[in-house]
Amino acid sequence: MNPAEWLMRSAHLYPDAPALLQGENVVADYATFAARSASIAGALRDQYGVKAGDRVAIFMKNSTEYLEVLYGVWFAGAAVVPINAKLHAKEAAWIVEDASAEIVFVTKDIGAAFKAVQPDVVRDVIIADGGGFPKFYQTSPMLFPAPATSDDMIWLFYTSGTTGKPKGVMLTAGNLLAMTTTYFIDVDDVRHEDAILYAAPMSHGAGLYNFMHVLRGGRHVVPDTGGFDPNEILSIARTIGNISMFAAPTMVRRLVDCAKETGEGGTGIKTIIYGGGPMYLADIIEAVVVMGPRFVQIYGQGECPMAISALSRSLVADRTHPNWRARLASVGTAQTCTYLRVVGEDGHDLPTGDVGEIIVQGMPVMKGYWDNAEATAKTIRDGWLWTGDMGAMDADGFLTLHDRSKDVIISGGSNIYPREIEEVLLTHPKVHEVAVVGRPHPEWGEDVIAFIVPVKGVHVEPKELDAHCLAEIARFKRPKGYRIVPELPKNNYGKVLKRDLRGCLEKEE
Repeated sequence: MNPAEWLMRSAHLYPDAPALLQGENVVADYATFAARSASIAGALRDQYGVKAGDRVAIFMKNSTEYLEVLYGVWFAGAAVVPINAKLHAKEAAWIVEDASAEIVFVTKDIGAAFKAVQPDVVRDVIIADGGGFPKFYQTSPMLFPAPATSDDMIWLFYTSGTTGKPKGVMLTAGNLLAMTTTYFIDVDDVRHEDAILYAAPMSHGAGLYNFMHVLRGGRHVVPDTGGFDPNEILSIARTIGNISMFAAPTMVRRLVDCAKETGEGGTGIKTIIYGGGPMYLADIIEAVVVMGPRFVQIYGQGECPMAISALSRSLVADRTHPNWRARLASVGTAQTCTYLRVVGEDGHDLPTGDVGEIIVQGMPVMKGYWDNAEATAKTIRDGWLWTGDMGAMDADGFLTLHDRSKDVIISGGSNIYPREIEEVLLTHPKVHEVAVVGRPHPEWGEDVIAFIVPVKGVHVEPKELDAHCLAEIARFKRPKGYRIVPELPKNNYGKVLKRDLRGCLEKEE
């Protein structure tokens, strides 16, 4: 099923209903939303020769145009390559080249930087919020969305890997259909009068919740700031009402702090879905006290988007069950479309309460990694997705996360992989060895610390390293601190002992 079919159905049922909002202002109803996407599809087909199976990249900050482009690409039958707008232009260029995406939509604030480094595969870079973009609305539209089977890849999402280069997660129409329908069962229902607010990047989890609201003819709200501002969100919610949103735990904490300071109770907010990292028990308890039963937790990965497990609104708010604290500290139970197990290295199920690797099977699990059969075979074994996350299951099926086996650092809800940063730092001429670890941070969850062994006889300043990182990787990935050391602790096999480095950081506190 092509998601553009869902948009067309809502446009027929609710042509005059508000669809796209910039802040509190309606910029398109459903008839206009669908018409613009159909015209963008017509331009992609007639002017650029885009056809089924092609990849079109979207390197844009949050905007109402993002959704128009998104559905325009699907209308044309192509697959979307969503790229986090926070990435460095060089990182975005690598993804575009790997995906062989010949057409790239950008917003003007990041478009110039991308054009300066765009790979040869790119035929055109289209500025979606520029003065020339409305001409796409005047193009002869495609009358019907291109057909798509459940096995057709329509979303090619790049997730960072421990090898230092991102891997393209191939999500099919069937994967996203399963994720969408499961949302209605396990997370929240959506009504025609509801709205989804995009305070987190639309290229990631927040954007995936567009499907449910398009299906039901709901409103799509992009804040004027284009991102997360607690005061702005509380104001929008009061004005337009029935707001739902996805938020990382750090965003939830900031929103709750703002609500406390202003005396707000969350009027107008229907549901806050939180995920992207562990949330402290004390924080979610306080969130429910301050804002009421508005919270649902999800656990997922790019490889099984938003659909591994969920902790329902009623369970998040429950304080009567004897095990309510343990359940609230968990990530809930398996969602309807997935099977969930905790296993040892041999793949055999572990006893209740034992920590092992979480593996998942079901309709939302990815098709595989783009052009990477080796990584696919390593991650999907006998039909099970090996998540790399460590957890334990209790007797009632509640899953609690314990660790990340891949040493991922989670900062502000974003996954940061040390190997990627280490490889960048090792290209600095004054760096001999490097190891990157996470340090607990009271607001962001963790921040990034780099231990540096300089080239013998050479002095290196942290500001030099910071400038080097800023030139190569996204700002949010760069280390927040550098420790210049004579050597790194290693075991007998020469492997760096990162636990010792974390111990050094603990002693500093």
